Amino acid sequence: MIKKVLFILLLILCSEGFSQEKFITDLSTAPNPFANKTKITFNTLEATSVILTVRNILGKTVFQEKYIAKTGSNTIPFYKNSLANGIYLYSIQNNKILISKRFVIQ
Repeated sequence: MIKKVLFILLLILCSEGFSQEKFITDLSTAPNPFANKTKITFNTLEATSVILTVRNILGKTVFQEKYIAKTGSNTIPFYKNSLANGIYLYSIQNNKILISKRFVIQ
């Protein structure tokens, strides 16, 4: 009986951990590639704080900033500043999900 209860509890916990519900969706950058400025857009199911992180191709963090995202569509302007031309990985994360994509600076 205890084994059955533990097994059911394990199944419930696993289903929570592998939930298909996505709190951040439709992450994109336009224009991509860009020379000086681009817009990072995404949707959220709830108002939340998110962290935008940009890493170079070697994985070194070159930019990180926290933003407050509202429910629905969000846009974050991103400026090249002193970053060299090349391929970068950017990610948006909150306390529930992390989504990464890439952009190119010309």
